[in-house]
Amino acid sequence: MKTYNTRPSRLYKRLESKSRKNFLLTIFGIILIIAIVIKFGVPMIINFTLFISGTKDTEQNVKDDDVTFIPPPVLNPMPIATNSAEIIVSGTASLNQTINLYINGNFVNKTNVQKNGNFSFKETLEEKENAIKAKAVRDKKESEFSQIINISYKSTPPSLAINSPTDGQSFSKDENTVDVVGETEAQVKVTVNDFWAVTNQNNHFSYNLQLKSGENSIKIIATDEAGNKTEKNIKVTYSP
Repeated sequence: MKTYNTRPSRLYKRLESKSRKNFLLTIFGIILIIAIVIKFGVPMIINFTLFISGTKDTEQNVKDDDVTFIPPPVLNPMPIATNSAEIIVSGTASLNQTINLYINGNFVNKTNVQKNGNFSFKETLEEKENAIKAKAVRDKKESEFSQIINISYKSTPPSLAINSPTDGQSFSKDENTVDVVGETEAQVKVTVNDFWAVTNQNNHFSYNLQLKSGENSIKIIATDEAGNKTEKNIKVTYSP
């Protein structure tokens, strides 16, 4: 009986010892896993959460910027001067915008941007230099001003005075050339018989013209930057 009772006791102790070791190993494993999660998992989760939050904030900021920032329109190039009071002001802008036009600082008109991104105005200029600019408007928000385009409206032809030679003047012998000399205004080009004359900083012009035997017709034209012209014609005679 003693031998019978001893064997189960030893087996029981072995099983109990093995169970205790397994339990301790399990507890240790759980503690280790918890430590790893605390050390690496939580910061990772936090960082991931912040990343998602930051992404959403960025997307929201972009959306907000899209709503609040209105790009200014771009005006198409125009001549620096014109002799017509009626002009076409055109340009490009983003879709779903209204374009406000300003001339010399005053609001003059508005129009909607077309489906192709273009817009245009037909306006009347004052007879002086005109500063043209525009703004884009969307959802009651305005853009900055576009670039400024300056254009002068001039309807008066430029002045033109012929100092030499005089109409009807005669030349003879070795006087086979004549200097056509006169005065005009700034930013004016002068031609003599369709050849460009030289104009100095004081707006005096000159051109050396070769004379032919008999009567010589001289046509002098002054043209300003707006396209206005003043023409004068004189005749001289050359006798070899």
